[in-house]
Amino acid sequence: MSAGRVLVVDDDPQIRRAMRTTLTANAYEVSVARSGEEALEQIRREKYDLVLLDVNMPGMGGFEACHEIRAGSEVAIIMLTVRNAEKDKVEALDAGADDYITKPFGTPELLARIRAVLRRVPAAAESSPGRLDLGEVEIDWEARQVKCGKRATRLTPKELDLLRYMTAHPNKTISHRQLLQAVWGPDYGEEVEYLRVFVNRLRRKLEPDPLEPRYLLTEPWAGYRLRLPEKE
Repeated sequence: MSAGRVLVVDDDPQIRRAMRTTLTANAYEVSVARSGEEALEQIRREKYDLVLLDVNMPGMGGFEACHEIRAGSEVAIIMLTVRNAEKDKVEALDAGADDYITKPFGTPELLARIRAVLRRVPAAAESSPGRLDLGEVEIDWEARQVKCGKRATRLTPKELDLLRYMTAHPNKTISHRQLLQAVWGPDYGEEVEYLRVFVNRLRRKLEPDPLEPRYLLTEPWAGYRLRLPEKE
């Protein structure tokens, strides 16, 4: 049984061959693309569970390709790069990636990262199926959609998982570590920049004014809190 369909995007043929061999041996169905442009064409034609996307490619670079992929798809994306500065990680996540891995990396780390982005957080019984009403904001869990006034936007799977988990623990401060381990997995806990980026992405979708959040609140040096309206 397939563990998932993966598209490997890298201009280096040796890396493409190595990734195909490794992933196929671990039950993934693998396709390859040599450029961002080729990847976008394949994603329009085929459905994938995950894209492994190199940052440094000729033509359309990885960050631009990630933006373009995310604009039309909720596929999971892991970016691959030789750079390890925090600003590069934030840029990758801001572009729409779910995770980031630095070259060179070993097979166990790669497989762990793939499992982390593909894992799904179990839905809380009280929030699924159905909708969550925040007054002028409505979240449709099944459609993975947020309606804020006349604006409707889709949630990526990781955004959905993060919001689901916070909805299951309303009006309580949830620590960075607890959120990371619940949504990404037990190997995570220190990647606070992941939460900062994903919370900002969620605020742009569900807050009437993302700069003055009403619902998704930051608790300085502690974590985040989802403030739900009082039930009448």
